[in-house]
Amino acid sequence: MNNGLRPRRLIRTSAALTALGLGALSLAACGNDSGAEGGKVSVSASFYPLAYLAEQIGGEHVEVQNLTKPGVEPHDLELSPKQTGQLGESDLVVYLKGLQPAVDEAVDQSGVEHVAEATSYTSLEEHGNDVHGEEHGGHEHEHGDEGHEHGDEGHDHDHGHEGHDHGDMGGKDPHVWLDPVRYAQIAKGVGKELAKTDPDHRADYEKNTAKLVSRLTSLDKEFKKGLAKKESDTFITTHAAFGYLAERYGLHEEAVAGLNPESEPSAARMKDLHRIAKQDDVDTVFFEDNASDKTAKTLAKDLRLKTGVLSPLETVKDPKTQDYFSVMHQNLTALKNALGA
Repeated sequence: MNNGLRPRRLIRTSAALTALGLGALSLAACGNDSGAEGGKVSVSASFYPLAYLAEQIGGEHVEVQNLTKPGVEPHDLELSPKQTGQLGESDLVVYLKGLQPAVDEAVDQSGVEHVAEATSYTSLEEHGNDVHGEEHGGHEHEHGDEGHEHGDEGHDHDHGHEGHDHGDMGGKDPHVWLDPVRYAQIAKGVGKELAKTDPDHRADYEKNTAKLVSRLTSLDKEFKKGLAKKESDTFITTHAAFGYLAERYGLHEEAVAGLNPESEPSAARMKDLHRIAKQDDVDTVFFEDNASDKTAKTLAKDLRLKTGVLSPLETVKDPKTQDYFSVMHQNLTALKNALGA
């Protein structure tokens, strides 16, 4: 009798195990479709502007992890072991090479298949390299939408100064997201890479990308219109983060501290700024919302100028109440007020 039951028990047990095994495999397969829970595409973004792109383009299909928490200086980011592990398990990594060495290293070691690297979708330029007291050759700036040619003979762009230490950018300015046109180029690149990562939702990503690019095009038009009738085109900032924005809209940025917000200005540079402020009828000295206003207030007091806030949008303090567009509109209002537009 026992011999008769044994095969049946084995069959039932085997069938149960097979069913459990298939179920487990099925669940594993579902889980492996992406690194995030609920079948969503897992995206690791290095800092706010790129996380924002991923969220806007990915919509309901993505789970975005911003490696740089709100209020944290992106250049100083150090990844925790947990963050490094999460990055390695991501379906897609979105980052800007050279800006955050810790992220660059983690990406290189991760072996992640899908990567959207921002500088591969647009071009980088040098800005803020004339902040160490060099003579401006009479301060003859050629203004216009094509940018500002300072005359290479009057500016040595290869200073090798710590003030240019912006990750591993080779003296290039990383702040491309402050130009809506360049930011739109990056958006298109991220959208294409997201579609490669998750082909099933390609149509949604293409639709969301087009919508975002349309909003950025409108923002570009707002800046052009808002700054068209300006009385002055020169503004002073503590950090040379606004070179692309200035270039796009026919402005001229004079920075206290170059690309590195931590560097201290030289006495020669401060003297130079005094001359420029008087010569170009500068109204306002801008500081950043996430940085000290001490230098800006000192300079403004000496020159009897106003102080104001311009955000480099490397981070936002409260993502629930602020986003890229709201902060850019605040920047536009601040520039219009400062430039008499």
